[in-house]
Amino acid sequence: MIEIRNVTKAFGGTRAVSDCTISLDGLAISGLIGPNGSGKTTLFNLITGLLKPDSGEIRFLGKRIDGRPPHAMAAQGLIRTFQLSRVFPKMTVLENMLLAPQGQTGEKFLSLWSNAPRIRREETENRQRALELLELLGIIRLQYQFAENLSYGQQKLLELGRALMAKPKMILLDEPTAGINPTLIRTMIDMILKMRQRGQVFFIIEHNMDVVIEVCEKVFVLDHGEKIAEGRPEEIQRDPRVIEAYLGL
Repeated sequence: MIEIRNVTKAFGGTRAVSDCTISLDGLAISGLIGPNGSGKTTLFNLITGLLKPDSGEIRFLGKRIDGRPPHAMAAQGLIRTFQLSRVFPKMTVLENMLLAPQGQTGEKFLSLWSNAPRIRREETENRQRALELLELLGIIRLQYQFAENLSYGQQKLLELGRALMAKPKMILLDEPTAGINPTLIRTMIDMILKMRQRGQVFFIIEHNMDVVIEVCEKVFVLDHGEKIAEGRPEEIQRDPRVIEAYLGL
């Protein structure tokens, strides 16, 4: 679904991503790992339009997307979460979920009069989908709570649910299990696996190798902005270049 070809991004004299080439074709869940500062989040920012590459190409579903703005990427079905959760704190959990669907008829001013039945139908369908996802995430009981009152882990689950509400073609998850307790990590893993069974595609940055091994079909490894390895999780664990990057051995 995503083709990254010889992509480079520098900040001053430092190359955060250097001549990186990655293909995610045919993979339901791919992982991106590497030491801190290896360029993982920068690569996500390049894919989703928050940054423009200095050189190279990025394609999504065969179409070139590098340099396009984030809202255009979201409209094409490329949705992401962030390393630090970004919820709307003064809105309820359910309201956060209902913001996410793309192209809602009720967002157009004139449609409020000309398409009222369609708007009501869409709102009913979106609410049902939101409640279903909140049930799967295990936070249905919190639907009327303000998002700011949720624990950090619950906010991360909400962010995943909000991403799923957009019915994306691919979701990029930036460290979905970082900073959350083991119970919620299990919930997060189970949700990702359930969504994979429903055809959802993921690209995941993750430091927890137990999570990577359980969910990822293939893993790509960055170090100092360069891709140094790719393969199945069990192969990556034994790769001398990966061991050197992580442990300096």
